[in-house]
Amino acid sequence: MSESLSQLGENAILNRLLPGLPGNKDLLVGPGDDCAVVSRNDEWDTLLKTDVVVEGVHFTPDTPPSLIGRKALARALSDIAAMGGIPEHALITILMHPTRSIKLLEGVYEGISSLASHFGVSIAGGETSSLPYDGMVINVALTGKVERNKAILRSGGQPGDVLCVSGPLGGSFPSGRHLTFTPRLELARALMDAPIEVKAMMDLSDGLGTDLPRLAKACRCSFEIDLSRIPCHQGCSVQQAISDGEDYELLLAVSPSFCDAATFAQFGITPIGHLVSGRGTSLPEGWQHFCA
Repeated sequence: MSESLSQLGENAILNRLLPGLPGNKDLLVGPGDDCAVVSRNDEWDTLLKTDVVVEGVHFTPDTPPSLIGRKALARALSDIAAMGGIPEHALITILMHPTRSIKLLEGVYEGISSLASHFGVSIAGGETSSLPYDGMVINVALTGKVERNKAILRSGGQPGDVLCVSGPLGGSFPSGRHLTFTPRLELARALMDAPIEVKAMMDLSDGLGTDLPRLAKACRCSFEIDLSRIPCHQGCSVQQAISDGEDYELLLAVSPSFCDAATFAQFGITPIGHLVSGRGTSLPEGWQHFCA
């Protein structure tokens, strides 16, 4: 009998599905990073991202519609930030039960449009469809650009690189921050232009306990973390900071040659440990889809 999705969990499912998927000469970075990277011209590469929010998983039925729309786009923007990129165009697909009101749909688009305007993103099109059961699903397909061969991947770190986070973690759902966070696009671009070598980067969507091992694995490293240095939101424990998820801060691996207190203070990033070879720290796991 075939294993169920809940028996496998998200990481194992991806390990089964992703190897061997077809590419072509223009695909520079395929599945497994925050965005795909495609060759564009001598100056820029194109970033491709798709992300989905589902009622009952990412928001509740009583969430204000504008915040639902805002979150749907913000999640994809956060992945563009994680590659050091600039967002460009979005396609919005919304699935909704026919009994839902037009005011709800309009509110969702108000939230999407407001955030898109703030970051100079065009809403280029999309699709709507009815759901056969009550609920709502929003998918955002987003393009962006990054300087040619300059995308910051998850896989560029090496032993000795300093691990940093861009802000405090934990308590995203009870505080409502998962609906109102600002994607770290400006910080990511500032780091691209600064005298600091960011070797690897990703956004923290599933929690430090899930995402840090993913980054370390992509770098073929382990990690050592000083738990006392993990920045926590007020009222949150270190355990919550590790496991809650939906923080949408950046996790970075930075060359130690560019690390000092003044640099960390300038960019508001906090060092929490290092990438290492051999055996490192073990963390409690954060969020994984499909796990019961």
